[in-house]
Amino acid sequence: MQVAKRLETVNEYYFSTKLREIETLRTQGKPIINLGIGSPDLPPAPAVLTALTNAAAQPQNHAYQGYKGNQILRQAIANFYNAHYNVALNPNTDILPLLGSKEGIMHICMSYFEQGDYVLIPNPGYPTYSSALALTGATAISYNLTAETNYQLPIAAIEAEIINKKVKGIFINSPHMPTGSELLNNNVEALIEICIKHNVLIIHDNPYSFILNNNPKSLLGLQHANQVMIELNSLSKSHNMAGWRVGMACGKQAFIDTILRFKSNMDSGMFLPVQLAAAEALKLNTDWFNALNKIYEQRRLIAYQIFDALKVAYHKNQIGMFLWGQVTNAKDGYTLSDEILYTKNVFITPGGIFGSNGNNYIRLSLCSNQTTLQQALIQITH
Repeated sequence: MQVAKRLETVNEYYFSTKLREIETLRTQGKPIINLGIGSPDLPPAPAVLTALTNAAAQPQNHAYQGYKGNQILRQAIANFYNAHYNVALNPNTDILPLLGSKEGIMHICMSYFEQGDYVLIPNPGYPTYSSALALTGATAISYNLTAETNYQLPIAAIEAEIINKKVKGIFINSPHMPTGSELLNNNVEALIEICIKHNVLIIHDNPYSFILNNNPKSLLGLQHANQVMIELNSLSKSHNMAGWRVGMACGKQAFIDTILRFKSNMDSGMFLPVQLAAAEALKLNTDWFNALNKIYEQRRLIAYQIFDALKVAYHKNQIGMFLWGQVTNAKDGYTLSDEILYTKNVFITPGGIFGSNGNNYIRLSLCSNQTTLQQALIQITH
């Protein structure tokens, strides 16, 4: 059977294949410690689990749900944005709940981009951006993020590409994954001005703003941002709900209505008890985030020791649930990652999967408890 040509442009997701390899090694008796994927190992708040259980016990809550999400969840998202980001959103027009923000990336790409379009993506950056664009037939053009500029947007180079290629969209991500850097407001404001001038859509991917960050923000709060920006957000990292698949797209009504046209033809609304539990999660105050970050702070101290043992260079002002560092005693990140995996039974992600600018880096996830991280350190140093 002939496979659709669109699939010829993408490969299986790196972590999908790597997890199978790790599982094979474990069946061979290898005590592999996986410090690769950013999947929180901590549970959601007890009140969230109670809300899920109570709602699931109600027979009427098991039916199909509306494509636009329940009003209770949309209002909770609006309240959350107002309380934590100081951004006002209309729950009836400016918010679309999603089955995780990864779904939103695909929905936006399918709604706005097609063959012949050019879209800018960060290098290094989340691989799903390029994969989703490839499936639409659009062409991804990388813009370079470098340590020398603390991974700030190269505004002049971006504008030149926008003019030369008549670029239709750009993906940005702050706090940035995988580097843990944060875009400065004036850097983003310069981009917004350019995108308004040239009618370019900005897609801001914002799932990491509450992890090890003293100043969480939404870029929708910047002046004129709502004219050209859609922001994706998620409860996966901030509320330990990765497997629940709860995300959201936020922006002006014209953007939300367009994405809904595509989404409504692809799936139904998420399970109502999940929506109601998510609404409960969004009520959590700063005490929740402070407690969560104390745990991540302790884990990061051990991650520093692991990178020190590997002679990996890093800076300590990173945001998010990863530690990003430059390889100094191996050919590249892939080489060091494989060496650690096959000789020390520890998996750390090679930075090259995020783009060529990550080739000399590795990324360590903080989503393992202190005992596991300590064991990884012991295996690496012995």
